[in-house]
Amino acid sequence: MKSFTRLARVTPRVKTSLSAGRLTAAGSIRCASNASSGEELKKTPLYDFHVANGAKMVPFAGYSMPVQYSSLSLADSHHFTRNHASIFDVSHMVQHIFKGPDAVAFLEKVTPSAWGNVAPMSGKLTTFLWPGTGGIVDDTIVTRIGEDEFYVVTNGACLEKDTKYIDEQLGKFGGNVQWTRLDGSGLIALQGPQAAEILSEVLATDINLKEFYFGNTVKAELKLADGSKTHPVLISRGGYTGEDGFEISFNGKLYPAFESTVKAVESLMKTGGPERLQMAGLGARDSLRLEAGMCLYGHDLDDTTTPVEAGLSWIISPERRKAGGFHGAEVILPQLTPKSKGGAGVERRRVGFVVQGAPAREGAEIQKDGETIGTITSGVPSPTLGKNIAMGYIKDGQHKSGTEVDVVVRGRKRAAVVTKMPFTPAKYWKAPA
Repeated sequence: MKSFTRLARVTPRVKTSLSAGRLTAAGSIRCASNASSGEELKKTPLYDFHVANGAKMVPFAGYSMPVQYSSLSLADSHHFTRNHASIFDVSHMVQHIFKGPDAVAFLEKVTPSAWGNVAPMSGKLTTFLWPGTGGIVDDTIVTRIGEDEFYVVTNGACLEKDTKYIDEQLGKFGGNVQWTRLDGSGLIALQGPQAAEILSEVLATDINLKEFYFGNTVKAELKLADGSKTHPVLISRGGYTGEDGFEISFNGKLYPAFESTVKAVESLMKTGGPERLQMAGLGARDSLRLEAGMCLYGHDLDDTTTPVEAGLSWIISPERRKAGGFHGAEVILPQLTPKSKGGAGVERRRVGFVVQGAPAREGAEIQKDGETIGTITSGVPSPTLGKNIAMGYIKDGQHKSGTEVDVVVRGRKRAAVVTKMPFTPAKYWKAPA
């Protein structure tokens, strides 16, 4: 794997295909979870480590990824993360750097968030948007790591689609922006209530984790099991589980990310010990993120969905609501005002559900008095709650918590109720209000 760099003011295009996604009936590209038939799966820096430690590997986002480990069931791994800490290999995610005098202006063109006033070494969730429709190209975390430099993480399943989108948008933008995709890099997530204490024991850099809050990022070094140190890593406080935790990036352009990622995980596992820290796979990650009310692109978000429909209006910064100027603003901004107050409103909204009986999976119809009013996009049995939970899109006006509906599961109606998300309280380490 190799990195590449693109300058916005340079005319050559990066040639890509769309084999990482599939075309929906509506004609939009939907990111696929698995590699296409016959395509060789890529390996993360931790592939051999996963296999050696009893992981069951499955195709995901074009990679061979661990779905679970033989030491714990999916439910046990889920509970262990909620009660202690787990490491997730998320190296299939795509890491980027956007740098240059016009980086802020470019990001404010393709996302609805404000970036000029973001403090250095802090970041937030946003979405790339399609011009004209305001549909979500991908959801992403963007972190300001310098005056004119931003670190961006996008979904691995959307690699080729995002590459084509960014390349085209930079070409149209024409400003002074350098874009580097950090192929061959490692990324791990350390998640759970004991994550901070474990990380503190392997840090070779003096960081006060009590004042290192959700959304903050820092450059640091880690003590390795063999007594050496890694080259600088980037540590961000946050994650995809609803628990306190950290994501640790190993930049493949600076040093051998494969070797250092493995050494760092070995050091964390040795330091944490099996009573505090375990490896976890995609299965537990999915149930944890759904309990936390977090979206999975290609399921809960897609090209036809706007941030307002998706319940992500909060990513639209106040100043952007006034000034607009971002892709799809002419569609998105009127949606912020309900029809009852003279705005465009939306026809559907993303909400949560608790479902009786069998769990509802993606594609299940939501009905009210025999009329189809929505569709489930994600659903799992919740290990924490002992109930079947789901999220999906429902007709505007039926979206209020407590609304009773039916969900059709395997041809049979199951009683369900609209429920606020997250399903379990978030435990992020946030700055005092």
